[in-house]
Amino acid sequence: MSQTFYITTPIYYPSDKLHIGHSYTTVAADAMARYKRMQGYDVMFLTGTDEHGQKIETKAKEKGVTPKEYVDEIVAGIKQLWQRMNISNDRFIRTTDSYHEKAVQTIFKQLYERGDIYKGRYEGHYCTPCEAFWTETQLKDGRCPDCGGEVHLAEEEAYFFRLSRYADRLVEYYEAHPDFIQPVSRKNEMIQNFIKPGLEDLCVSRTSFTWGIPVTFDPGHVVYVWVDALSNYITAIGYGSEDDSDYQKYWPADVHLVGKEIVRFHTIIWPAMLMALDLPLPRQVYGHGWLLLQGGKMSKSKGNVVDPMVLCDRYGVGAIRYFLLREIPFGADGVFTNEALIHRINADLANDLGNLVSRTGAMVHKYFGGRLPAAQQPGEFDDSLEALAAETRQAVEKAMDAMQFSAALTELWKLISRTNKYIDETAPWVLAKSPEAAPRLADVLYHLCESLRIISVLLTPFMPDTADRIAMALHLTDEQRTWQSCAAFGLLPKDCAVEQGVLLFPRIDAEKELAALEEAEQKAKAAAAPKAENTATLARIALEDFAKVELRVAKVTACQPVKRAKKLLQLTLDDGSATPRTVASGIAPWYTPEQLVGHNVLVVANLKPALLCGVESQGMILAADSADGVRVIFADDVAPGSKVR
Repeated sequence: MSQTFYITTPIYYPSDKLHIGHSYTTVAADAMARYKRMQGYDVMFLTGTDEHGQKIETKAKEKGVTPKEYVDEIVAGIKQLWQRMNISNDRFIRTTDSYHEKAVQTIFKQLYERGDIYKGRYEGHYCTPCEAFWTETQLKDGRCPDCGGEVHLAEEEAYFFRLSRYADRLVEYYEAHPDFIQPVSRKNEMIQNFIKPGLEDLCVSRTSFTWGIPVTFDPGHVVYVWVDALSNYITAIGYGSEDDSDYQKYWPADVHLVGKEIVRFHTIIWPAMLMALDLPLPRQVYGHGWLLLQGGKMSKSKGNVVDPMVLCDRYGVGAIRYFLLREIPFGADGVFTNEALIHRINADLANDLGNLVSRTGAMVHKYFGGRLPAAQQPGEFDDSLEALAAETRQAVEKAMDAMQFSAALTELWKLISRTNKYIDETAPWVLAKSPEAAPRLADVLYHLCESLRIISVLLTPFMPDTADRIAMALHLTDEQRTWQSCAAFGLLPKDCAVEQGVLLFPRIDAEKELAALEEAEQKAKAAAAPKAENTATLARIALEDFAKVELRVAKVTACQPVKRAKKLLQLTLDDGSATPRTVASGIAPWYTPEQLVGHNVLVVANLKPALLCGVESQGMILAADSADGVRVIFADDVAPGSKVR
């Protein structure tokens, strides 16, 4: 029976679009999963989406859809991205999956019955985008320490997890298992910043919104998102179900790969929950650094995201995977720039690897018609190349076992560079001038082909598509592509055939490409920017002209779609005049009637009535353009009938 290996990424919050920073974690996990499979492990690679919470509910209301409809569309895009990035996950969990919801309810009830969850009242700071509660001391300049956004005081009835009970046990576990939190700096941060100041019990249910997993024994509560989300690592493999064979087989997880901003959830809250359930803890939590953009964390809320789909379409999946894994030492922060990406493609992929593949194929065809003769003659420089080729597998393994993807690729590129140097040392073009040197020429080209075979195998976890193309050019068999086959030099038959014309990575004109990217970025920003009136071309009006416009606050008492008009809603307004006012407004693409009824809006009360699709519109409500559509201006804290001055 083969040894198991269970690796997870965080389950991603379904924002409108994942950026290249999210891809960083998943590509790293995929490389490790592929590496372990090639070594013979029975691998379980899990990823997925975290779909509950107040923010989801709010966004769905803004778009006029149900929360499930909202996340369904986004999750489809996430799955498409992972397919595009060649991610080989074995499972994809959604926290809206019925089996997960049922298991979470069981976990919550178990913790309650064990006395680790109790009912109380929450008063504290809450960051809606991060779905995180913070103490006063944890805030940074009064704002969320993770995203830098505003927090608000929340007060509601809630259940609490006795997190404070596990502070000493957590520190003891850290000390007894020094590899549990990696890098080590993350462990020190957890102890100094969170545990030593004193762990507070954790709010684990909410009553102020409904989009979550209901607490079975108190239906007014839904399970707080982090208990819901963290449990996925065991529910995805059957914990709490009728068939928990996969849980028995794969748990505890070998490694949770997470971004450093959520290390505290995975090394404090999650282990404490498992301790409370008397379940084994994961063997390791690896908190990698951030992929930064121009000195700041990449974040959709900041508008500084890089679309991985666009990058893959422009440069190829292999190039993007290589850049993510090679550019940044795993664990540290790194900066994404277009210049760095283009440099890696040109220097490492086009010049080093791509040139080696194309030159080798071209020479085999030019000198031997595409198939090497069996009669070959060893010579100078062969031994050193063979020795390095045989040693590279161990060097790559050492780096991969330490989660150092960049170091592993550095070791592999040493072999690529050495093979390129071997061409210069042996000068095949000189040997080709002498017929009696044909056996030596064949031997030189064989060494190039065999080196490429080993390179392609070792490249597979990182750039599977690229490795496949090299393997096809060399006509490799499955036996010649195993991880174990890299231990010795000479597995290819002497009379091997090679394809020519394989162009893996065309060289990029950096200056032209950077200019094109800058132009595309400016166009994208212009398209996303709110459409504003050009005030410079509008005629100025006098104060007495503006005074002719009567603006009043009115309450929406009823609302319904206008027949035969996809964009119009018919609103019935109470403007304080005791006579209902009807207004037709073209806001149906952005609002449902339910989102408007009960709210106060601003209305132009003395606008000349107009007939719109059979509805007499007696005024106009005020709205503003925004980056994602149109937003009605609400005035809920002002009484209907009030005049706007």
